[in-house]
Amino acid sequence: MKIAFATNDLVHIDAHFGWAKQMAVYEVSPEGYEFVDNLTFGGDLKEDGNEDKLVPKLEAVSDCTIVYVAAIGGSAAARLIRKRVTPVKSKSEEDLITDVLNKLVQTLKGNPPPWLRKALQQKEASFEDSLEE
Repeated sequence: MKIAFATNDLVHIDAHFGWAKQMAVYEVSPEGYEFVDNLTFGGDLKEDGNEDKLVPKLEAVSDCTIVYVAAIGGSAAARLIRKRVTPVKSKSEEDLITDVLNKLVQTLKGNPPPWLRKALQQKEASFEDSLEE
């Protein structure tokens, strides 16, 4: 599964979804994780109320299962969920991306919690739907 992280430094989950200038994307499986891409975004990202700034981000992470953020607005969270992408807020802006990735790998090896199983099932269903079209 693909996981995106809203980040300012490619190390911490320290960026607000709408304001993030970059997102690090990783492929995660029970065998480990691998860096896939660094998505970058320009423009006036801090302009509150400007919903247009979200469109490129929503499209860029639409193939991700989870997006980790320091913060996210209600509208952006709802739009992600409609795309079957689960937004997850970090506990702190000091949270390390690698710590979360390592925990996800361990979780996938065992018995994932209900929220993660649901997120995985939604992405699988979405993928199967697109194959049928």
